[in-house]
Amino acid sequence: MKIRNIGKVSRQWLYEIDIDTLDDLQKCGAITAFQLIRENHPLVSLNLLWALKGVILNIDWRDIPEKRKQELRQQLHET
Repeated sequence: MKIRNIGKVSRQWLYEIDIDTLDDLQKCGAITAFQLIRENHPLVSLNLLWALKGVILNIDWRDIPEKRKQELRQQLHET
């Protein structure tokens, strides 16, 4: 899988949780994928969550508005 926002390490983490394609990531969702990766890599930063959401939205992670990031943080804490 070679897509925007996802480098070599992030790609390997996605493979570890059986996400091999963009479709897999879209079905799983950014929050769930982030949580699954964090189980194996507890020091992963929220930048990964922004990157995963950026992949799903087909935008650069740096273009995700702060309001949307706050919503993602809230969703993360609710699960």
